[in-house]
Amino acid sequence: MKLKTLIKKYNSANLVLRIAIAIILGALLGLFFPTQKWISEFGVLFVGALKAVAPVLVFVMIICSLATGKSRLDRRFGRVVSLYLVSTLLASFAAFFSSLLFPQNLDLNVSADGSVVPADIYEILHNLLVNAVSNPFAAISDANYIGILVWAAFLGLAIKKIASPVTFTVLQDVSNAVSMVVRWIINLAPFGIMGIMYTSVSTNGIGIFKTYGSLILVLVGTMLFVMLVVVPALVGLVLRHDPYPLVLKCLKSSAVTAFFTRSSAANIPVNMALCKKLGLDSEFYSVSIPLGATINMSGAAITITVMTLATVHTLGIPVTLTSTLIVCILATIGACGTSGVAGGSLLLIPLACAPFGISTDVAMQVVAVGFIIGVVQDSLETALNSSTDAIFTATAEYRAWQKQGKPLPEEFFKKEEKAAEE
Repeated sequence: MKLKTLIKKYNSANLVLRIAIAIILGALLGLFFPTQKWISEFGVLFVGALKAVAPVLVFVMIICSLATGKSRLDRRFGRVVSLYLVSTLLASFAAFFSSLLFPQNLDLNVSADGSVVPADIYEILHNLLVNAVSNPFAAISDANYIGILVWAAFLGLAIKKIASPVTFTVLQDVSNAVSMVVRWIINLAPFGIMGIMYTSVSTNGIGIFKTYGSLILVLVGTMLFVMLVVVPALVGLVLRHDPYPLVLKCLKSSAVTAFFTRSSAANIPVNMALCKKLGLDSEFYSVSIPLGATINMSGAAITITVMTLATVHTLGIPVTLTSTLIVCILATIGACGTSGVAGGSLLLIPLACAPFGISTDVAMQVVAVGFIIGVVQDSLETALNSSTDAIFTATAEYRAWQKQGKPLPEEFFKKEEKAAEE
């Protein structure tokens, strides 16, 4: 009976409060008991469970939405893709200006690793096309979301044309079952985040802040600027309303888990659940959220740009307007091809360094530096990338509501609507 009471109290507590407690507890355990490595297993299990269920969730939800829905994404889809791309480009420019204001020098005596990096933009685009037509079972197994989107769309449209009403019922039941499993996993997030926090503190301590503190500050400052200024500005421009209630709601619900999982792909179930709470159309967000995890990479664009320009400054290479535009465009396109896993953006740095004549050997040393500071850089990068998936999906949906004359959610837009009425 006591165990049931404890579980009931745990479930009734606010999830954000539980996560905050878990963060503090994980940090304290990491500081005072750094050798108790079994604690880190909670984090391994949590991230592993999210990564495992996310491809299945996306595949099932897209099939179900297209098979049972209207099978059209109208202007919302074009709007959300535009927001993804524009925000990523603006993030690149923000990173350029921050690098110009606070130029960084790197210690390039780091041994390079043997990672395979894309040779050029053509290779990135080629890989995207190949992934789109990969084996559907392999796509689910490898968490290849481009392939999952394509095959799920084909199957959903095919089922809509030939299936019986019984099939639709089965599909809906399967979708609901997978969603329930996701809710169970998310409910255990505090334990997972405690394990992840323990691993970060016990492994890295605060040493990285002493060696690369200035570089970390530039990266973090730029990402926070984009998160709290650029993104709200885009949302406000589209909706003509104060964007911060919506933006802060999404940051609180999505950015926290993304920060600790360090994977846009693993955070897809969290964003799906958030979109459902926001009252969005599942037919729309079941496509836009996994697509965002693939191409909406503002944080990755910032990392690529800042690290590239830090290398340029270290080597004393002059920066021209032309080279600036090339780097920002390369960072934007390259970021869209970044895999939604921890450290995915770092392997695009050599591509952005190429126009300056920087060799791959030197660029890979910069990649190694990136992995050293990844506990901070990649965490905040993922928080920005993944939370804006939900923010821009909601923005596109709510803009469609405005055009239809449908009232917007009062918790986000009540004040301005009342002012307008007066």
